[in-house]
Amino acid sequence: MPYYRQVGEVPHKRHTAFRKPDGGLYAEELMGVEGFSADSALLYHRGLPTAIVDAVAVEEDRGPLAPNHPLKPRHFRTQDLKFGGDTDAVTDRRRLFGNNDVTIGFVSATAPSPLYRNAIGDELFYVQGGSATVETIYGRLEVGDGDYLVIPTSCTYRVLPHGEVGLFVLEARGHIGPPKRYLSAKGQFLEHSPYCERDIRGPSEPLLEDGEDVDVLVRHRAGLTRYTYATHPFDVVGWDGCLYPWAFNIDDFEPITGRVHQPPPVHQTFEGPNFVVCSFCPRKVDYHEDSIPVPYNHANVDSDELMFYVRGDYEARKGSGIGIGSLSLHPSGFTHGPQPGAAEASIGAEFFDETAVMVDTFAPLELGEAAEASEDPGYAWTWSRRGPKG
Repeated sequence: MPYYRQVGEVPHKRHTAFRKPDGGLYAEELMGVEGFSADSALLYHRGLPTAIVDAVAVEEDRGPLAPNHPLKPRHFRTQDLKFGGDTDAVTDRRRLFGNNDVTIGFVSATAPSPLYRNAIGDELFYVQGGSATVETIYGRLEVGDGDYLVIPTSCTYRVLPHGEVGLFVLEARGHIGPPKRYLSAKGQFLEHSPYCERDIRGPSEPLLEDGEDVDVLVRHRAGLTRYTYATHPFDVVGWDGCLYPWAFNIDDFEPITGRVHQPPPVHQTFEGPNFVVCSFCPRKVDYHEDSIPVPYNHANVDSDELMFYVRGDYEARKGSGIGIGSLSLHPSGFTHGPQPGAAEASIGAEFFDETAVMVDTFAPLELGEAAEASEDPGYAWTWSRRGPKG
């Protein structure tokens, strides 16, 4: 993250003796990225973060990924996905899409998750309805509808739903953060950024739990491993630095508009390894007297475009069957644009009441089992308003 935080107790100097009330040393842990050459945090544990008493391989079958073949635009309905009675946010995620850079899934969680750590890269949650407490080694964060939550690599956490909560989840190969063009050389949000430090929430106090022989599920490149730790990992009395879980709400994203239609980069919110995330929010639209506010036809020659429709009424997709909870996938190699009649109908509009999360990947997305289970097979033909030939 671009700015420094301190939570709980830390010593005056780094890497110096910091003693418990009984005189023993707290165990210092550096959580850092890019080999000591980028953001980090120093955490002070009551127990040893290295002390494990067991490590067991865990079987997981997310099903295969299938190419988008034949190549066509597709529509999926997350509201059609079925989940069991006690569904957790980690082991019950259903994989929608993936490639070597990112795995994209969805879950309607109702039960506490196991303690979990993703050792492959950062995770990004978007909360689609409901709320939850997310407990981490850094402290608690409360999240609700419309919140983005970034969980850094190797941060141990669990999700405690309040009732049912929908989570759109990106598991990245690397790190997720604000676009570099929004930040100064020293990491401060610049004036042209559509959100800033005031919009960001991080843990505000330590989370301390006792326990022995505590299981943590770790996802890594070879699969899943269940570590058993000698003491509970939520034992950090204090930490400081620039690497920690953080949240902000999509309603705090300030849309950038113009006299004529603005391209998707003005909506960019995050960047990850070989993908970007954009937020399309309610906004006043183009104010040239002849402007066409809905997007023009376009061919994303270097990216797949995945759109998750979360609130409102998306003007460009009227007549396509898309609704709240829908996902549209417009792949590289397909020219896509507004539905028939949407361009003409949008002329003179002053405001769009729509909210959507867009993920553009620069390698093709393949389809997971949840995509197959939730696809609307007629979407590709909605521009011609005819069924497939023959």
